[in-house]
Amino acid sequence: MRKAMYSWGTFTGRDKWEKGAGENARMLPKAGHEERKKLETKRKRKLKTVAGKLLKAVASGKEIAAKKAESEHVAGNLLKMRTNRKEAEGETSAEETVCEFIEQGKFFQACNCISDLEHSASDAVGKSESLYMLLAERMWAVVGEALHGSDRVLLEPLQSVGESLAWEKQKEEEWLGRDQEMESVSTWHPNFWKKDLEEKLTQYMAAQIPRFVPTCNTDEAALKQHLSQLETTFLPNLEHKSGFFREAGLLVTYARCCHASLSSHLSTLTDNRHCTFSQCLVVYEWCLKMYKSGSGTCLRPRQTSQHSLALDVQSLVWIILKTEEKLLAVTRKEVGKALEEAFEIGKTPCADAAVVQIFREKMEAAQHISESLSEKVEAVCLEECLSFLQSYENEVRNFLQIDGCPGISSSLRILENCCILRTAWCKLTHICSASTGQDAKVKGFLYRMEDEVTEHFLQTVTSRVKETLKDHFKKCDSGFNHILESLKQSFSAFGKKKPDIYEALVKSVNIIIIAEYVQALLTTSRKPSSEQRKRIVSKIEEDHRTLQTIFKECLGPAAGALKDPIKAILELIQTSDAEGMKIALLPILKEFPDLREEHLSAVLDIKDSLSREDRAALLKAFHDNCGETESEATLLFADIEVKPRKYGLCGCFCC
Repeated sequence: MRKAMYSWGTFTGRDKWEKGAGENARMLPKAGHEERKKLETKRKRKLKTVAGKLLKAVASGKEIAAKKAESEHVAGNLLKMRTNRKEAEGETSAEETVCEFIEQGKFFQACNCISDLEHSASDAVGKSESLYMLLAERMWAVVGEALHGSDRVLLEPLQSVGESLAWEKQKEEEWLGRDQEMESVSTWHPNFWKKDLEEKLTQYMAAQIPRFVPTCNTDEAALKQHLSQLETTFLPNLEHKSGFFREAGLLVTYARCCHASLSSHLSTLTDNRHCTFSQCLVVYEWCLKMYKSGSGTCLRPRQTSQHSLALDVQSLVWIILKTEEKLLAVTRKEVGKALEEAFEIGKTPCADAAVVQIFREKMEAAQHISESLSEKVEAVCLEECLSFLQSYENEVRNFLQIDGCPGISSSLRILENCCILRTAWCKLTHICSASTGQDAKVKGFLYRMEDEVTEHFLQTVTSRVKETLKDHFKKCDSGFNHILESLKQSFSAFGKKKPDIYEALVKSVNIIIIAEYVQALLTTSRKPSSEQRKRIVSKIEEDHRTLQTIFKECLGPAAGALKDPIKAILELIQTSDAEGMKIALLPILKEFPDLREEHLSAVLDIKDSLSREDRAALLKAFHDNCGETESEATLLFADIEVKPRKYGLCGCFCC
């Protein structure tokens, strides 16, 4: 800042005041008692004038009304002060001297005078505190004028502010070195000067920042425009004023406040709940750009000491690290939310490519900024994936424990989600650097969930099929076909993704349905009428066709390998002669070695018009061939309990 050509004394009227004071001093030896009273009155008037000028300067510096009132109170106290020593006629009191220095902008000299006054009398502490307050008010008025670019400001008063702060620091160190009481040091008024100065600077800088309030509708373009305003308007303005504070020895404090204001504002841009990953990335990129370019004295001041430069670099790095911390937090939040929405229980599963895209778009955006940031974003994405799987596993367990058994389709969706997650994780490991431990944890989560959900699903199918078949052969519509249709639709949706466990799961369901169907068939009424027998056989034929159709659609060619005891039972009871029935019995015994006599007897009860002789011949054929089967054959009838048929009193098969 250009120095004014006129002197500070001329601006304040100091020369005129000193001339008048000299004349009064020469008059005192010749004057009597009345002259001394006039001099004392004039001195009071002069002190009052000084205080008034200070108040006017404070008011012009845009200080708040409360501080102005406080200063008026301080000035009033100064008018009531009396020195404890006897002054020679014409001499200036210590209080007046301090006020002169304050009025002239010689704050450092005023500090020394007040310090001397503190040790001069027992009541000097109260006086010194009032003077310190008045001194501080004037110093901050000078700082305010410097910040607002007032032409009235000269460099010397601002330099004196810097010297006063250095004096305060030196005095504090001396006090602490003499083991001064901490209470005295902490309550000493100059002890707050540094904080007050930083507060004033920070308030001014915050007021210069262009107004910008992020909302849910804020887009990247608006944010980039605001950051551009900071770069082209706010920072150059601070740089322009920094030269004045550098010459005054206050650059370190000024730069620190610049960084504090900038950091605080950037935090408001990234800490709001509407901030997205892309917006946070824009702020981070801008901070990195400012650091690399060194734009603005407030960011990388030139021609400063090594200590000051290191402080600024450290502050900038701190701003970047805080922004990076927020960026990673937003990454974690968005990835977690996206995974929760993609794998919501009961919702149609998404494609594995969509899951991979959640991670890919963030890692690629970070890669555009720097390799280091990309690695950190990648690590956060992988950690959040593990965290999601852990919470998802707990959610699945809670879901499975709900009373009333969750629907078949919901269980299949969970299994499908597990398959999608496994596929997505496999793809992620090709684009991310997942550790061996992370890979093992993810696979462990998925295998545990699959086992638990599969077990629960099969139990649910068993329970519902068993309940439906309880009266299936007694009612016209038991709901069995509805269960089969529901399974068909669920398997159809599940099979589109062709997960690894699909075929094994469908085959397990087939075994359950066949076993429960045969169980219901063999435990139906043992003495059906001829009409009932015909209806049962007709229903078996219809159900068999439905089952064949459904499982062929679900498994395709693999359905041919399924065991079909219902077909074997139909062939046995639909054969008209006894010899043909014996021939049909042999493959049944070979395929189902666990078939017991009571099972065969229950099947024969369903056949219409079977004589006792033919029944006896078939049972004898069963006993003759039941031990000739292979032990590795499928066991289906082992768990089917059928009450033995009551034969004649003689115990033979003919009664």
